[in-house]
Amino acid sequence: MKVSTAEPFQIVYSLFEHEFLGHLFAAYVVQLGPRGQLTLQHQTVSGKNAHEFEASLDATDFELVELCDQIQQEAVVKEFWPRKIATAEFFLKTYNAEKGDKPLQEAIAKHVQTRMAALLARLAGKRVFIMGRDGEPTWKEIGLAPAKASILFHFRRNEDGTHYFPTIQYQNQRLDFQYKDALLVCLQPAWLLLGDLLYSFRTEVDGRKLLPFLKKKFIVVPRNVEESYFQKFVAPLMESFEVHARGFDIRSERYVARPRLTFSDAMPAVPPPEAPVRPPGPPRRGRIPLPKPVAPLLTGGETEQIHFELSFRYGPHLMPLGTDKPVSVRLEKTDESYVFHRLLRNPEQEQATVAELRERLLTVENGQATLPKGEAFKWLHDNTMALAELGYTVEAASTATKSYFIGPTSVHVGIQEAGDWFDVRGTVRFGDIEVPFIRLRGHILQRRREFKLPNGQIAIIPEEWFTDYLELFAFGEETPEGLNLRRHHLALVADLQSNELATVRMGRKLAKLRDFAEVEDHPLPVGFLGELRPYQKAGYNWLRFVQDYHFGGCLADDMGLGKTIQTLAMLQQRAESGEAQNAASLLVLPTSLVFNWLNEAQKFTPDLRVLAYTGTYRDKNPDRFADYDVVLTSYGIVRLDTEMLASYKFDYVILDESQAIKNPSSTTSQAVRQLRSKHRLILTGTPVENSTMDLWSQMSFINPGLLGTQAFFRKEFLKPIEKHQDEGRTRRLHALIKPFILRRHKSQVAKELPEKTEQLSYCPMTEEQAHAYEETKSFYRNKILRNLDENGPASTQFLLLQGLTRLRQIANHPRLADDTYAHESGKLREVLRMLRNVVAEGHKVLVFSQFVQHLALVRAALNERQMPYAYLDGATRDRPAEVARFQETEDLKIFLISLKAGGVGLNLTAADYVFILDPWWNPAVEAQAVDRAHRIGQQRPVFTYKFITQGTVEEKILALQRRKLALVSELIATDEAVIKHLTRADIEELLG
Repeated sequence: MKVSTAEPFQIVYSLFEHEFLGHLFAAYVVQLGPRGQLTLQHQTVSGKNAHEFEASLDATDFELVELCDQIQQEAVVKEFWPRKIATAEFFLKTYNAEKGDKPLQEAIAKHVQTRMAALLARLAGKRVFIMGRDGEPTWKEIGLAPAKASILFHFRRNEDGTHYFPTIQYQNQRLDFQYKDALLVCLQPAWLLLGDLLYSFRTEVDGRKLLPFLKKKFIVVPRNVEESYFQKFVAPLMESFEVHARGFDIRSERYVARPRLTFSDAMPAVPPPEAPVRPPGPPRRGRIPLPKPVAPLLTGGETEQIHFELSFRYGPHLMPLGTDKPVSVRLEKTDESYVFHRLLRNPEQEQATVAELRERLLTVENGQATLPKGEAFKWLHDNTMALAELGYTVEAASTATKSYFIGPTSVHVGIQEAGDWFDVRGTVRFGDIEVPFIRLRGHILQRRREFKLPNGQIAIIPEEWFTDYLELFAFGEETPEGLNLRRHHLALVADLQSNELATVRMGRKLAKLRDFAEVEDHPLPVGFLGELRPYQKAGYNWLRFVQDYHFGGCLADDMGLGKTIQTLAMLQQRAESGEAQNAASLLVLPTSLVFNWLNEAQKFTPDLRVLAYTGTYRDKNPDRFADYDVVLTSYGIVRLDTEMLASYKFDYVILDESQAIKNPSSTTSQAVRQLRSKHRLILTGTPVENSTMDLWSQMSFINPGLLGTQAFFRKEFLKPIEKHQDEGRTRRLHALIKPFILRRHKSQVAKELPEKTEQLSYCPMTEEQAHAYEETKSFYRNKILRNLDENGPASTQFLLLQGLTRLRQIANHPRLADDTYAHESGKLREVLRMLRNVVAEGHKVLVFSQFVQHLALVRAALNERQMPYAYLDGATRDRPAEVARFQETEDLKIFLISLKAGGVGLNLTAADYVFILDPWWNPAVEAQAVDRAHRIGQQRPVFTYKFITQGTVEEKILALQRRKLALVSELIATDEAVIKHLTRADIEELLG
């Protein structure tokens, strides 16, 4: 019968009994009569139609309806049987007396009982009825007792056994419930229907403890099972309920609770979880999940755990933390009877102990806590003594696999300067045990926490020691007496002293260095013929500074800032002062730079005796070096002549473009490390090109051991910095290398630079290139000079122009003149090297060439190295778009431009470097190219590099230009105009 929502109605909850599921509730709405009385017109309410009656339902009603839905038989079948099955078939199969599924029955009972308990707890204030046999939901109204009942269990032991029965108290009156047709409508927890009232209990009780007594006065426990019964049933019962006994003693005991905190490296014993019931059929959402496998605890490294357990000693009794039971009961069997020791606990004090430990950052839950081993022993070191003063017992558990030391720990380190070293001595105390500090070295470096003491105990090294002393052990060199640390680790020693981690004694000179504010100013050597800009003078002073303290140095200025002349000034000072003691200094550099250094030395330090130790026919005699101040050689020669060069002790070994040794495993890197010298210096514009390991290799060359071993550096710096962007490790690395590296970017010294700086870069030819050049030069020289003699200058001009053009092409790259040429070009090799450096320093560069084919070779090389670039020649259609792309794209650093197509009309102020690949007669054309970058809007000085191939017509042109300044300063439009002015002597010099 439908209930009209237009007329008054009432929601009610009706109790009925299901054959298999026990007592259940269902929700109904009942139409009300004219006087507000309930009528026979009613309708079931469920989640599907409850919204129709929401006008008379409150929030609790909606919850109750949902709970009623979940315990109806159809819902139970759907929850526990994934396949389609008739309801009757499900219950007959599951609850069959002989073949029924007992685990499934238990799972269903738990499901129903949980929801019945939730229902009963929400029924206060609702109308509740017993359903009639005909399904009438309002057959008999019942209520909920306004107060909770209490229960008393009685045990009377006599010669036959022990009689056991419960009594119920309600509002100070005994409630007679036996043989009164009482019903337990819910078992967990118990709800008892007696008469017209539903009773709940002050202490939740399992209804199965009352169920036998609904129709029985008492239960007899025979003597032969009473001990087990007392232990498993009566003792736990006494912890929660009041018990009245005859025939045995119950003794209440009260003591002061004494906290006991134990720790163990073994997992605490945990009972296995109950296997949940999994009904047959495929898995389905909502079914009882199977337990997830628990991953075994790892036994090494950071995953090692220490398990704490909190318990309390009450007099002679040791009790685990009991958060919900104020009483603990222990059974004692005597000769004649039994004694139940009823220990009255102090839950407030126990919880105060838990709170005290939480304030000390140990969170105890269910009596247990777990910390990683390092944290655990740090906590023990920090708190054990204080807890002992508060009355705690702190000790290892019997399950611990090792005897751990948890007493006070301290360390004392002393560092004293001893010549070129620091002597490091120290002692560590574990309680009364003292051990040398050096014995911890392997443990600190390998991060092994456990240290075995002489008495056999295991001490856990405090976590902070791994940070405080890691670098000291990593950078130090072990000796029989202790540890030695090189002088260049002064910054580390100063850190240890300032952080009060070591007591330091050092001489005045080092102490002054530790506290220095600025580098001392030194006069330039007399024989230095140039002028140094202020920042270059500061660089010279810095080179003297690292020299005075016998440190290796890294001069890492941007390309073009004058690393060469700063170094030459320093080498001149060594020669003039006599400090080199007649020992030469060795300069190792790329082959292409040897001539540049010779030129610069001749220009700025002409008094320096310089030997170029290069070439196939070099004199491999180290005794010759004593006659020179500086020996120039290449990395390739060092690889070939390592043994011979290592036999001589140089004053300085200086590596130019030191990124050549960025790979510590390379043959080059291994070779230069064998060289011997009093001082070491490296020059580079890009100390880090690809990896932080580049820095380790170079810094370890100038100051061996500064950054520890390669493995240590990779673990402690490279991986944290490159993989995890660890700013702390980055700052630490900078602090370690800061005293030994001087780096100035072009932007930092821009005010000290002229607007335009022009430099020549001399490029040696490869062997194959030189052979091709000589063949072509001989051919044209003979032909031109003969034609000049026979026909005169006028008829020789075209042949001369043809020959000079062919030689220029070969000077750039022989492939421009001969498509079959398959070897390298010295100039292209040098251009690529310098492009890599400029780009690595973050600058933008314009690359000009008169030959489009030459740009094509550069393009191919850049493509092969995956270096992006912009490009413009006469065939470029959208010039503005390419210019805008270069100007506006931050990561686009290179612009290749045909001199003819891009020498005018472009604004390229994003670039501050200009490369002229093939300079020629007309400086005005080159100047126009430079002005693409050096124009209004340019905020930075511009560096121009002109690449000249040694021993070629390019170099000869420079000499002619210097002699004929008036000629080359004119606006010469063509090569023909220049050739008209060449004399026979000029031609012989060009082709000589």
